[in-house]
Amino acid sequence: MYISLEDGRELSIPLEWFPKLRDANQEALLNFRFIGGGEGIHWESLDEDILVTNLL
Repeated sequence: MYISLEDGRELSIPLEWFPKLRDANQEALLNFRFIGGGEGIHWESLDEDILVTNLL
């Protein structure tokens, strides 16, 4: 997973860190939305939330 931050930083995070994402199919992975004004990412069908601050 690649995340580009507003300050220009780019993060590369292995899906291995998140078993629900690792085991998901492509359709489920692409079905996400930003939450908290861009502070996190939510996958409804996977019941998974990731806060960007937890990745830093």
